[in-house]
Amino acid sequence: MDVVLTDLGFVCALGTNLQEIIINAKNGDTDGMRNHNVIIDGDNIPFGMTKIETKHDMRFCDLLIAATGQIAPALAKLHKTYDTKRLGIVIGASNTAVHDAQQHLSQKLQNGNMPQEFSIKMLELGSPAEYLKSLVGFDGPTFTISTACSSSIKAFDTARDLIRNNVCDAVLCGGIDARCDFALNGFNALEALSHKLTNPMSDNRDGINLGECAALFIMERGQSGIKVMGFGETSDAYHPTAPDPDGFGAIQSMRNAIADANITITDIDYINLHGTGTIANDAMESKAVYTIFGSTPLCASTKPLTGHCLGAAGACSVALSWLMLNNDFIIPHVYDGKFARDCAPIKLATTQDNKPIKTILCNAFAFGGSNSTIIIGK
Repeated sequence: MDVVLTDLGFVCALGTNLQEIIINAKNGDTDGMRNHNVIIDGDNIPFGMTKIETKHDMRFCDLLIAATGQIAPALAKLHKTYDTKRLGIVIGASNTAVHDAQQHLSQKLQNGNMPQEFSIKMLELGSPAEYLKSLVGFDGPTFTISTACSSSIKAFDTARDLIRNNVCDAVLCGGIDARCDFALNGFNALEALSHKLTNPMSDNRDGINLGECAALFIMERGQSGIKVMGFGETSDAYHPTAPDPDGFGAIQSMRNAIADANITITDIDYINLHGTGTIANDAMESKAVYTIFGSTPLCASTKPLTGHCLGAAGACSVALSWLMLNNDFIIPHVYDGKFARDCAPIKLATTQDNKPIKTILCNAFAFGGSNSTIIIGK
């Protein structure tokens, strides 16, 4: 039984509609990462902000409204086709509305009064999924998965299980995370935040940029659409914030996905790297990829285009890969061209590459050694 991703609603730093995102991604456009008045330690740093206007007390609501609006006809069709009790929602997230709550708490510290707009739901892990449920009217299983940066690939895996086990006929799945200064300052305290455009796989890399994103797919049974081919998940628990330098968990996650898809390593045409731009991640991931694939598949990190979207990072990666497969283009790896001496010699995609892409592997690796991989294809 094939499970496919049929429709996509997507907003990120690259744009607020699919056509805009395709054009900017194809050209490796990093303009969305600049000039957003995000100040850390006195520096105006790059951040992958969407152009969605904030209208609600919880910013993720605005992002989810924009994403679901893009697939409104498909959602209406699901209502006509299936019992709403068999329509599920599984979302990956990590910040919920922590940023919004933080602003309210700051006001309380200043004047002693909590703003009326404050709600404990801002800090509830399940709030994005619950809000989506009220937005789209699905009555099936509804929950949010939070395992830091691996969250939304796990959401896809869980959505497939709901369909395969005949719990749901279709699932709205993906990831959401909005701006969060608490997370920004946390990464800065870890000395993992770059104060200039992130530079993955470069000798000059010095950390990540963050970003916000909503990427929502309709997953259902069928032959028409991009196939969900395989998943891999591992937990190596090497360190609270650093990856295993040998990449054991990452390697096993990718191998598990290949086995689950029932394909061989030669079937992978493109790898959408986790590619955070940190010293530890890029060295580990390049070695893990090279151990399995050598220098054959094209590889790229899309983080310089969107920022690292934390709980939505995997969904953002899958969304960009889905667009590549549906529109026959290749997203190049954007960096300064100075390949890192401590990274294995994987093949980074360029604007000159034009090989047919039929199968894409996406990685998302999280704090605590939570590793996840998805393979999608035509």
